[in-house]
This record gives sequence, C-alpha cells and structure tokens, in this order.
Amino acid sequence: MDRVKNSMQQVQNPIPKVLNRRAGANSLEAEKENFERSQAVSINKAINAQEVAVKEKHARTCILGTHHEKGALTFWAAVHRLPLSSNAVLCWKFCHVFHKLLRDGHHSVLKDSMRNKADLSDMSRMWGHLSEGYGKLCSIYLKLLITKMEFHSKNPRFPGNLMMTDKQLDEAGENDVNNFFQMTVEMFDYLECELNLFLAVFSSLDMSRSVSVTTAGQCRLAPLIQVILDCSHLYDYIVKLLFKLHSCLPADTLQGHRDRFQEQFRKLKDLFYRSSNLQYFKRLIQIPQLPENPPNFLRASALSEHISPVVVIPLESSSPDNEPSVETEELVDMDTALQPTHVESKFDDLFGTSSASDPFNFNSQNGMYKDDKDRLIEQLSRDIRALKEELETFKAESHRLCQALRGRISELEAELAEQTHLKQQALDEGEFLRAELEDLRRRREDTEKAQRSLTEVEKKAQANEQRYAKLKEKYTELVQSHAELLRKNAEVTRQVTVARAAQDEVESVRREMQEKLKEAQEESQHREKEQSEKLQVLQRELAESREQLGTLRASITSSQQMSTDLSSKIEVLEQDKGGLAEAVTQKEAELSVLGAELEQLQSTLSSERESAVKAAEALQNQLNEKESREQALERQLAAERLALLRSSVEEGQRIIQDALARLEHPTHIGCTSSADYLVSRSQAALESLNRLQAGQQQYLSDPTDVSELLRAVAQLAHLVGDTIVQGSATSHMAPLEQADMLSEAVKSCGGDALAFLRLLKEEETLGSADSTVLREGLTRITSIGEELRPKGLDINQGELGDLVEQELAATSAAVESAAARIEEMLSQARAADTGIKMEVNERILASCTDLMQAIKVLILSSKDLQRDIVESGRGAASTKEFYAKNSRWTEGLISASKAVGYGATVMVDAADLVVQGKGKFEELMVCSHEIAASTAQLVAASKVKADKGSANLVRLQQASRGVNQATASVVASTKNGKAQIEDTETMDFSSMTLTQIKRQEMDSQVRVLELENHLQKERQKLGELRKKHYELAGVAEGWEEEEGTGAGC
Repeated sequence: MDRVKNSMQQVQNPIPKVLNRRAGANSLEAEKENFERSQAVSINKAINAQEVAVKEKHARTCILGTHHEKGALTFWAAVHRLPLSSNAVLCWKFCHVFHKLLRDGHHSVLKDSMRNKADLSDMSRMWGHLSEGYGKLCSIYLKLLITKMEFHSKNPRFPGNLMMTDKQLDEAGENDVNNFFQMTVEMFDYLECELNLFLAVFSSLDMSRSVSVTTAGQCRLAPLIQVILDCSHLYDYIVKLLFKLHSCLPADTLQGHRDRFQEQFRKLKDLFYRSSNLQYFKRLIQIPQLPENPPNFLRASALSEHISPVVVIPLESSSPDNEPSVETEELVDMDTALQPTHVESKFDDLFGTSSASDPFNFNSQNGMYKDDKDRLIEQLSRDIRALKEELETFKAESHRLCQALRGRISELEAELAEQTHLKQQALDEGEFLRAELEDLRRRREDTEKAQRSLTEVEKKAQANEQRYAKLKEKYTELVQSHAELLRKNAEVTRQVTVARAAQDEVESVRREMQEKLKEAQEESQHREKEQSEKLQVLQRELAESREQLGTLRASITSSQQMSTDLSSKIEVLEQDKGGLAEAVTQKEAELSVLGAELEQLQSTLSSERESAVKAAEALQNQLNEKESREQALERQLAAERLALLRSSVEEGQRIIQDALARLEHPTHIGCTSSADYLVSRSQAALESLNRLQAGQQQYLSDPTDVSELLRAVAQLAHLVGDTIVQGSATSHMAPLEQADMLSEAVKSCGGDALAFLRLLKEEETLGSADSTVLREGLTRITSIGEELRPKGLDINQGELGDLVEQELAATSAAVESAAARIEEMLSQARAADTGIKMEVNERILASCTDLMQAIKVLILSSKDLQRDIVESGRGAASTKEFYAKNSRWTEGLISASKAVGYGATVMVDAADLVVQGKGKFEELMVCSHEIAASTAQLVAASKVKADKGSANLVRLQQASRGVNQATASVVASTKNGKAQIEDTETMDFSSMTLTQIKRQEMDSQVRVLELENHLQKERQKLGELRKKHYELAGVAEGWEEEEGTGAGC
C-alpha cells in the first residue's frame, strides 16, 4: 500500500521533485546550468517534428524562462541547434512558440530577436520556394513575425500583446496627425500579414472533413489563436485611428485608407465567422463577431457605435495536454536524463505491465496460495478500486461542472466587458454631446451679442444721421438768414450812398458860392466801413456844414459892412454902387434860395438818418440773435463731435480687445503668418499713429475739425488689432525664445493701445495723451519681425539693375535655345519614327513649340512693362538707383526669370528623352506645370508695381493666359500620347500556368504595396520640399509690403 501511495504521489506531483533537485544546487552556476537544461528540455519538447499542436505547458515554461532570464538568449541558443531549414513541421512549431514569446514573453525578447532578423528573412525566402504544405505556411508565418518585429521596433510604446488603452494609443501617436497617418499604414500592413496567414492555413485544410479534431489539423490551427488575438486589437486600433484622422484631414485624402479598410474588414469578418464554427476553437477561445457593415468614417458620431471586439480565453482551456500522462512524461524524461538505465522498470513500477491486470496482486511474486489474509487483501484491493472509480467519477463530474462554471464566468465577463465598454461609449458620447451643446449655446450667445451690438451700432448710426440732417437743416437756415441780412445791409448801404450823393451836390453848390466850402467837400468824401461809423461821420459833417454856413453868413454881413464903408469912403465908385447893390441883392436872393434848399435837405437827411438808425438797430438785434443761435449750435456741434470721438475710440477699444481675445482662442493656435507680413502691418500701424498725432494736434488747435482724428483712430485700431493677431500667428512658426518675446510684445502693445485710447476718450486728458509707449511697443514688434525675416539674396545693391537685365536676357536666350532644340528634335522625329510613335512625338513637340513661343511673348511683354515701371517710378534717380531702392522687388524679378529659363531648359531635356523613348511622360507634364508656375511668378512680380491702366500690363496678362493655354495643350497632348502608347502594349497571360499567374499576382501585390509606401514617402518629401521652397521664396519674392499671408484660422 505504501508503494502504491508513493507511486500516485510521484505521478500527481512531479514538480516538487524537480524543484528539490534544483534547490539542491548550492551555486549560481549550478542553478544557471539547471535553468538552461530545463529550458532546453521544454524547447525541444515544444518544438519537435511531430505533427501535433504545441503543448501549452511547454510554451508557458519558455515564456516564464524569458521573464526569469529577462531576455531570449537561452531560447535562441537552443533554437540555433534545431534543423529548422530541413523540417517544415519543426519550423512551423518554432514560429508558433516564437509568436507566443513575442506576445507574452519579456519585453527584451524583441531586442534579442532583432539580431536574428536576417536569418528569419533568409529562411522565409527558402521556404517560399515551396508552393504547398508546411513550406508555404512557414514562409508566410515568418513574414508575419518579421513584420511584427519591425512594427514593435518602430512603435516601442505598443506592447507585444497589443493591449493598450485609448490614452496610451494617443500618446503613442504623440497627438500628431502625421504620426497617426503613418501608424495607420503600418497597422494595415501588419493586419494584412495576419490575414494572409489566416487564409493560407484555411486554404491548406480540407474543410469538408472534421480536420479540427485531428492532430495534424490542430497543429496548423493552433497558431491562429495568437493571430485572432492580434487581429482583434489591430482592428479596434485602426477604427479609432481612422476616426481621428477623418476629424483632422479631408475625406478625399483618406479615400485609399477607407478602401483598404473595407477590404480587410470583409476578409476579417469572414475568417472570424469560419473560425467560430470550428470545434477546435470552441473550447479554447471565444471569437468575437464583427458588425454587419463597416463603420462610416464620414460621420463622426459613428465612433460611439463602435464596439471593441473582445477575445475571451477560458483560464483552464488549452490544447489536450492537461492529461496526467503529460506530467508523467515530463517526470520520466527528466529521470531519464539522470538515470537512463531504469526508465522501463520505473514505468512498470508506476503503471504496471501489460500482462498484469492487477498491479496489487502479489501472489505471482511469492507463489503463496490464497489464505485468509490474502483474501482480505484482495477484498481491500477491490474496495480501493471501487473507491477510486467513484473518486474518478466524482472528479470528472466536478471537472465538468467547473468547466461549465468557468465558461459561464467567461461569458459573463465578456458581457460585463461589453456592457462596460458600451457604458463608457455612452458616457463619452454624452460628454461629446454636452460639449457640442455648450458650444452651440456659446455660439448662440455670441451671435445674440453680435446682433445686439450690430443693432446698437445701427441705431447710433441712424441717430447720427438724423442729428446730422437736423444740423444740416439748421445750417441751411442760418445761411439763408445770413444772406437775407447781407441783402438788407446792402440796401441800407445803398440808401446811405444816395444820401451821401445828395450831400455832395449840396457841397458842390456851396463850393460854387465860396471856395471855403472845398474843405468840407473833401472831408465828406471819406467813407466808413461800418454802418454806425458812417452815421457818426454824417452827423459830424452836418455839424461842420452848419458852422460853415454861419461863417458864410458872418462873412456876408461883413462884406455888406465893407461895401457900405467903401461906398461912403470912395465917392469915385458911387456910380458902381447901384450895380453892386443889385448884385448883392441878387446874391442874397440866391442865398435865401440856397438856404431854403439846405433846410429842406437837412430835414430829408434827418428823416433818413432816423430810418437808418432804426434799420441799424433791427440789424443789430438780428445779428445778436444769430450770434446766440450760432453759439448754441457751436456748443451742440462740439458735444456731438466729442460724442463721435468717444464712440470711435470705444469702437477702437473693442477692436483691440477682440484681437487680444482671439489670441487665447483654441482655433487661433493653428494660424500662422510670415515675418514680412507682420513687419508690413506694424509699419502701417506706426504710420497710422503718426496720422493720429497730426489729427490730435489739429483738433486741439481747431476743435471744429474732428474728421481727421476720427479717421486716424479707426485706422489705428484696425491696424494695431491686425498687428496683434499677425504677431501671435507669426510666433507659432518662430523659435521658442523669439516666439515668447513676440507673444509678450503683442500683448503689451495691446495694453498700451487700450491705455492710449482711454486718454483720447476723455476731453480733459485728450491734450495730454502721449503715444510714446505705444510707439515703442510697435517698434519692438517691428524689430522682432525684422529678426525673424529670412535673409535676402547676397547681392550688391548696385548690381541689381544690371543683374535684372542680365537675367531677362539670359531667360530670353534660354527660351530661344529651347525653341531651336525642339525644332531640331521635331525634324529628327519625323525622319526616324513612323506610325503612332511619330504621331505622338509630333503632337508633343508641336505643343512644346507653341509653349516656347507663348513664353517668348510673355518675356517681351514683361520687359516692356518693366521699362514702364522704371520710367514712371524712378523720377530724377537713375535706373540702377531705382532697382537698388526696390531691392526686394528686384530680387523677386531675378528669381522669377531664373525659374522660367531653368524650366524651359528642363522641359526640352524631358521632351528629348520622351521622343527617344528613354524618358517618362510624367516628367514632361511636371515640367509644363513648373513652367506655368514660374511664368505666373514672373507675371506677379512684374505687375506688383505696375499701373492698373497700363496697356503693357494688359498685354502681359494676355500673354500669361496664352502660356496657361499652351501648358494645358502640352499636358493634354502628353496624356493622349501616353494613352496611345500604353494601348499598344497589351498583356498576354494565355501561356502562363496557374502557379505562374499566382506568383505574378503575389509579385504584383508586393509591387503595389511597395509603390504605395514609396508614394506616401514621396508625398511627404514633396510637402517638405514645397515648405522649404516657400521659405526660400519668401526671400526671393521681392515684392513690397504685400498683403496676403495670414493664418488657419
């Protein structure tokens, strides 16, 4: 009985025996030797020539060995001793074990295995020469393993088992759309290799029989468990990456990705379905089912409908290597390595011989007859056997129940994982919808604010228009009343003139009577400008006239006395006395008449003076009223001007605040701009600041003129806001230190501009508003932009004029030479070629000749336009001085001319090679497009300073259209010629066998993949070249402050 118990214990617990032997080693070398020996035994048992599936425990021992060793050196040392190149089954089982190590082994397995990549590639090519059996499967499996190694080497963030979270997936792509794009292509290639192995295994099996229950079928199907695990993760990651790419790139760009995904989706769905129906997989793995239709990547919300496929492997499920005989085999093998002479006896001790039906029958050993003790022993043996059978039945039932419970647990875990995933997707979709709702609310609020502000601005504009109309009406009334007063003033002046004329007549009469009246006549001729002074002069003249009249009367009286004295004293003159008396009487009569007339004139003059005084008082009252109204209107106009100034300043503040707010907007991060455009905007802002200062001084000197200040404030606000936005966009492409300086400078400039506008807003601080701080901020932005501008061509400024003429002449010469070469090639083609080739060559060369002629006309028109520009713009300066003054524009002309000449030369070389049959039609089409672009650059450089009404500019534009038409003709003739040539080259597959066609098909698929990869790389290279060309072209394009670089935003 003790012997039986010991034997059963040895069968059920072989591991402690091995551990005891291992624990018996007292040194590290012994332990290492035991480890290497146990690993070699497990590797040899896992990888053998028997066509059975790899036993799970041997593979698990190898995996644990890599974690113990922290590498795969021991594994590869053992593998190198195996004849993998001579036995296909051995190589197939090696691929299976190696696949498991890459998935579940230590992470250093990949690094240790990369050293053997070349050997694996050679082995794959060697087995690829076989078209059937395990050889073909080994070739495909080795390609898959090499692809897996390359993928994990390029993407070290991905673990071997490909299990990652969404966050880790984003981190693996570094949130860069280019990395996500490349990673998607690599995953497509990876999944393609997995699917190829899947299809190859299924195509090698006879599915009409139950091959999954045979050892040979299980040997081929066992590696597909690892393939299913990889495919489920790759499919999930590809779907998530494609949704991410569609959110960042146009749909047309990803058309190839969608087509390739749909093809792989159909294959994977079919393979999953076929695998789930195999009996072998049903007890080893729970295969997920893909949806009926592939995801719609053009609809972003479809991501929430995606369910990640979950593969469930039961804990106790494995290949049929869990039987006790396997454990026994391991123990026996290990004992055999130690005691090879006792294998057979030990096996008999454990399990008995075939001839002995009862291992506990000891009668045959001692030859004794049965007695009571023997019968008792026999009875006990039968009882023990019955108990064992009952125990085995109980164990089998327990094992079956455990398996059923574990299967149910696995199903529930899968359902729980699926429900958890659905819950997480629902939460993500809810968060996404809440974010969209919040965004829509924010947009609606912004729209309502914008509408309210627009309504307020419209109301203010209408109020200003009404106020302006009222002021205009009042101003018209004032002008009319002023004109009426001027007419009345002229009428009064005319009346005063008439009165003065009458007084002059009186003075002339008095002058005839006596010469003393001359002095009064001269004094009366003085005229006064103002009405009140004229009246005073009239009053003084009237008083003087009265005094003179009294003097005249006194003189007449004295004359009478003198005449009386003379008549009495001179007797001699008595005879004349009567005559004198009569004369005196006559004079007295005339004097009395004159006195009466004078009195009448005095009365008329007094009445007219009274009416003039009344009219002057009425005019003075009207003038006073007019002045009061004008003062009220002036005050109202001053208030309106101040209100307009404040509203303009407030609008400018809102513009600058909006520009500062845009700097923090998430969409502005993707906007970029150039340093040249930033410098132009900052310089324009400085000029606008100068105009604003001039308008400020003009307003302070004359408060009635506020128009210039209003225009300057609006222009300054727009230019400063544009400078802030363009400065921030420029910082996105600048080095880190300069980007920080530029961002700080634009924000500081915005604060300075707001502070300056606040000073302009108030009437008290308007005079003391100083723009020095704002000017320094704009100057700082300009200096930083100058530092960021690319360096110009290293050409002496004095040589630019000569260099322009030289480049234009060289371009003309290059075009002439190209036209001559094309004519020569055309004549040679006509002499040497026949049939379709001659027709194609003639058509291509004829279109190239037309293009050269169009370019020649364009260059001549450009020369004429340049002469007009130089003559109209240089003034008194010379031509060289004009080119030196506009050096950057001149450098643009030089660059454009060089590009045209170079393009013509390259196109002629390409046409020559095409005619000879050595070139490619695509090169000729590319050269045509480059010539069109170069001529467009030359036209743009020529017309940037040209007058819009110039006749030469019209001819240049017509010549440019001619070049475009000629370029289109070259491309069309080239495409037609290529189509005709390709139509003649038909493919003949009639003489090829099925194997050859399959080989050609596989080679074509490989070629397609290589070309797609090469195309992707060339597109990336083209993008980098165009980016660098754009940067360099910014130097050579010498156009003056040209607008049009801004951002993506």
